Amino acid sequence: MNIIDELEWRDAINQQTDAEGLRELTNTKAVSLYCGVDPTGDSMHIGHLIPFMVLKRFQLAGHRPVILIGGATGTIGDPSGRQTERSLQTLEQVQDNVNALSAQLRKLFITDGDNEIRMVNNYDWTHKINIIDFLRDYGKNFNLNTMLAKDVVASRLDSGISFTEFSYQILQSLDYLHLYQHEDVQLQIGGSDQWGNITSGLDLIRKKEGSEAKAFGLTIPLMLKADGTKFGKTAGGAIWLDPNKTTPYEFYQFWANTDDRDVVKYLKYFTFLGKSEIDALAEKVQTEPHKREAQKALAEEMTRFVHGEEMLEQAKRITAALFSGDIRSLTADEIEQGFKDMPTFEASGGSEDKNIVEWLVEIGIEPSKRQAREDVSNGAISMNGEKITDLEFAVSSEHAIGGKFIIIRKGKKNYNLVKMK
Repeated sequence: MNIIDELEWRDAINQQTDAEGLRELTNTKAVSLYCGVDPTGDSMHIGHLIPFMVLKRFQLAGHRPVILIGGATGTIGDPSGRQTERSLQTLEQVQDNVNALSAQLRKLFITDGDNEIRMVNNYDWTHKINIIDFLRDYGKNFNLNTMLAKDVVASRLDSGISFTEFSYQILQSLDYLHLYQHEDVQLQIGGSDQWGNITSGLDLIRKKEGSEAKAFGLTIPLMLKADGTKFGKTAGGAIWLDPNKTTPYEFYQFWANTDDRDVVKYLKYFTFLGKSEIDALAEKVQTEPHKREAQKALAEEMTRFVHGEEMLEQAKRITAALFSGDIRSLTADEIEQGFKDMPTFEASGGSEDKNIVEWLVEIGIEPSKRQAREDVSNGAISMNGEKITDLEFAVSSEHAIGGKFIIIRKGKKNYNLVKMK
């Protein structure tokens, strides 16, 4: 299957500058293409993955991808999708972010092989251009009326846009020109909000290299959830690729909780499963939705891809333990992941045993001794997965898993994390 055919089946194409020309090009040669990301933070989130998964598909089809880290453009700020000016970061912070994103992208996308993904930083060629050369050699090729008509700029005219952010499309166009001239890049891909920047780059290439220059642009659709909300956002914020920001268990759970209406779309976008496998899972969504096999496959594929097999198995262990109540099978680290957002209390470790009723009231899980006695007597209290019904039960530091945590469950689903001081 031609790469363009595959992307169309996956519903991963929004716009193309020359669909027939790109299909012909990809049929006749291995194409060099690029996608960029600006170092506005020290981690990507899952929304950033969308164009890079397309880049990876090109690699698997035998093409030659280039990842661009915007060490220069990241100091300016892309106005796309924003209604206010971005706060500029220091050059030191930008460089720290460059280092962090480079390591993240290397881990995910760069492998050994003849068509290995290359990584470049636009600061390497941009910082050598002085202001006079920038205005004469590049600014002269941009018509102000055309720039103002671009959606990304037009949407900001009422609220205002600085010359700094206004010039972003020139810098990104310069990137495409440089990669066309020095890396044989003939295709830029990006999110739908990058259409204006991509077409500006193509215009610059044709002005510099001639109208017959073969260069193309392709954008990926904006992804929204079935309920119309933005993909990748939760009540707790973005789903990050950095395990210190979003734990592998939280990452796994995000995908496992995907709405039935979205799961097939996500399988097509984010996994490398083939058509027959995805079609079979789509059938399961229709015939046996309660088994959530498509969601499990999506969660496993994505967690394995981003965090590796070991972290996937850890996320599955935490999930299974929480479902079964077998808390003692977890390590302290796994408990910290699995109970990160649950109600948390602190208790003194000490060597002295404490009565369960008094202890529950002392740390704040129970409002009164009367309620604590009632819950214990009725079998509503479990400690580390074991039901406690003895009103004389003594709690000690030896009950803490890994010497750190005790898990108290009230009823069927009300979990509480107790940290031992």
